[in-house]
Amino acid sequence: MKKIAYIEIDTHAEIAQNFLGVMRGSENFWVDYYFSEKIKKQVQADRENVFLSDSSMIIEQLKSKQYDLIIVGTVHRYFNTFQAIAEKYNTAFIVHNINFTTLSKFNLFKNIFKEDIIYRIKLWWKEGLFTTSTAYKKAKSLLVLDEALRSEKYKFLPLFYTENVQRQLEEKLVVVIPGGVSQKRRDYKRVFSKIKEIENSFEERGAAEQLIEFVFLGKAKGVELKEIKDLEHSLQFVTILYFTERVSSEDFEKWMRKADVLWCPIQQETEFFSQKEVYGQTKMTGNLGDAIKFGKLAVFPQNYSSKLDFIIPEEENIMEQFETLKNTSYDFQEKYNRKSVQENLENTLMSLVSI
Repeated sequence: MKKIAYIEIDTHAEIAQNFLGVMRGSENFWVDYYFSEKIKKQVQADRENVFLSDSSMIIEQLKSKQYDLIIVGTVHRYFNTFQAIAEKYNTAFIVHNINFTTLSKFNLFKNIFKEDIIYRIKLWWKEGLFTTSTAYKKAKSLLVLDEALRSEKYKFLPLFYTENVQRQLEEKLVVVIPGGVSQKRRDYKRVFSKIKEIENSFEERGAAEQLIEFVFLGKAKGVELKEIKDLEHSLQFVTILYFTERVSSEDFEKWMRKADVLWCPIQQETEFFSQKEVYGQTKMTGNLGDAIKFGKLAVFPQNYSSKLDFIIPEEENIMEQFETLKNTSYDFQEKYNRKSVQENLENTLMSLVSI
């Protein structure tokens, strides 16, 4: 049995949760998990192989065990720590922002002063920010979670599987928009405009009741929160639900299960550390994993390129499209059942172990 260490001391608790879920009961791999306190609180894992860790202790923890492979879930900080690990062990980094991994020291320095200056100076001063590209180069393997991003340099790590949950049918059409309510990564101005169009169409038809509910499944704040409140006050035939605090995992799962369809109005371009990233080309959207996990068809913008047939390009008459998709079945279990995903993941891990 091969031994793996999975480290997540930074950001992506949901990815760690997926890895835990897929590898449960594996007969070929034993995995030890090293989580920061923040991550451990977000992950459902009461097991003897889950250890509390941070950047000051992880290197010492790894010394006492012989691992065939170390996987780091996020390398967006603690660059000096992860470089040291990559230099000593067979290490794979999961890459979330491809352009960020190749930024030069000059560009990293320039970007320090564009946003979040105090935090970025800390990354520079204490966490080895300027060793970013070196750290990624030292890793034996670089992994991506979206098959569309795979290449000779970036190996695909299959992690997303569809949970075997009963669909909750609602009389009212429930459209869930998962993710933080921010114009930076999703086009909420378009969403608000489309909801107004739908409201007007109901009014013209003389609708007698509320027939559709939009759930903004992420924390809303600032300008977007004000616009949602203004929109809510103008609606008579459409219901909207929003959250002003971080959405709990329980609420997130409840509404994802209730959803008839997901609406994912992602911006084509976004930024990470003030560096341009393009969804589907240099960056994966978490909505992809959401759709697979909960077995939901998802409406994406027309300009989002995808070969996945559960990703549906947005049509002009989006209300009609939502109604059609509510009554459309798609067998996620055929390709994304846990057993087959585990088998594919283990094949990938075996290839990484043998490097």
